[in-house]
Amino acid sequence: MTANTQIRAKRKATRRRRFLIIAAVLLAASPFVAWCAARLLIVKADVQSPDAIVVLSGSSTYVERAAWAAQLYGEGRAPVIVLTNDGLISGWDRLEERNPYYYELSTRRLEQQGVPADRIQLAPGQALGTYEESLLVRDYATAHNLKRLLIVTSGYHSRRALWSMRRACEGSGIEVGIDSAPPGWQTPSPWAWWRKRWGWKIVGGEYVKMIYYWVKY
Repeated sequence: MTANTQIRAKRKATRRRRFLIIAAVLLAASPFVAWCAARLLIVKADVQSPDAIVVLSGSSTYVERAAWAAQLYGEGRAPVIVLTNDGLISGWDRLEERNPYYYELSTRRLEQQGVPADRIQLAPGQALGTYEESLLVRDYATAHNLKRLLIVTSGYHSRRALWSMRRACEGSGIEVGIDSAPPGWQTPSPWAWWRKRWGWKIVGGEYVKMIYYWVKY
């Protein structure tokens, strides 16, 4: 073997070792990177003495949202809970012999967890998307003189929801805060979302939606 051949072999072996080291570091760091990506979507923003807790629609996560709203209501955070209707219906209910709307299921959950029926309100209209839902909530709040709103949604939806609500309420005099349900119940935990296809849909898809919202609205 010539000297040049030996040098080339050593360089090739060095590059291979560097590649393996970099790959190992990236592999070891990937759970932390995934956790950071998930946590960046979760925001909280306080609002003093809110006039209402607003639960945003979400058929796949209505249980955790309703539960979190009921907990906040039980803590005395606000005197009423406002729901929205996204027009989606659930599976067949044998007792009622019909397919209830998801906002109706949310209402049931709230009542089961101690929220009086007369403390639950429904904003009129159909929420066709987060920004359109924000406009609907703004109009309802204006009509009912609600000046401070505490939004409840799922954790990974919270950043886009807060942005949409504040964007929709610009110039209205309505103050908006948000307190989202912690992930890990009906949504994957920040440490494990990337292991499942639906986790990529929830977390990865949320980044796509945020970019779309920033461009469109």
